[in-house]
Amino acid sequence: MLKALIFDVDGTLADTERFGHRVAFNLAFAEAGLHWHWDENLYGDLLAVAGGKQRIAHFIACYQPEMLATTDLPTFIKELQAIKNRHYAQLLTTGKIPPRLGVIRLINEAKSAGLRLAIATTTMAENVEALFATAFPQEMLSWFEVIATDESVMQKKPAPDVYQYVLEKMQLSAQECLAIEDSQQGLQAALSAKIPTLITVNGYTQQQDFSGALAVVNHLGELEQPLTCLTQYFLEPCDRVNVAVLNKLLNTNFQV
Repeated sequence: MLKALIFDVDGTLADTERFGHRVAFNLAFAEAGLHWHWDENLYGDLLAVAGGKQRIAHFIACYQPEMLATTDLPTFIKELQAIKNRHYAQLLTTGKIPPRLGVIRLINEAKSAGLRLAIATTTMAENVEALFATAFPQEMLSWFEVIATDESVMQKKPAPDVYQYVLEKMQLSAQECLAIEDSQQGLQAALSAKIPTLITVNGYTQQQDFSGALAVVNHLGELEQPLTCLTQYFLEPCDRVNVAVLNKLLNTNFQV
């Protein structure tokens, strides 16, 4: 019996990577007087590294190695990330980063059906709060009883730590939950915690390997904008991911 849905945030709830975080990083670089620019292709490569501070450190190691000798590099990265987060929050207020198709509908349906809700993400809590404050209905964030972020665990995805943290806090077994993710890293994290997972891809992740997912869809769907299933196995033609579809997927346990 499905008891809880666990959502990733960036790329899953909203297309925050391309139009939010990437843009905010570039604004932060400019403010800090750095002649760096992460275009869409480079940022797609950098997404292989989970976490903003870790992504900056990886970029420095690969593209700006002379900076590795910088005194107190961790403090420099932390301060740069803080500037980036401020710009990200400001970008969200513009309304240009809406929730992905079907997300609000599914969250409402899950709550109405009595499912418990949680978040498992590698982003910072302040970024989750900013997204919900500007792009989601008022009070919706309070429906999520556990919000696990990069501050909650030591190891980021694809390590299973953030999902294991959610399971422990909710006192649920992995088989009672279903994760909704957008990336191979997220899928690996959820499956390593033995949580069945539905993938909803975005432009950055659509070519990744999602072996082991219950199914892969292009989005969660709405009546007027039906989803497309991108994997061989799906229960039946349907236009939206809803609680009934998730229960059927979980019970049949299709594997790609």
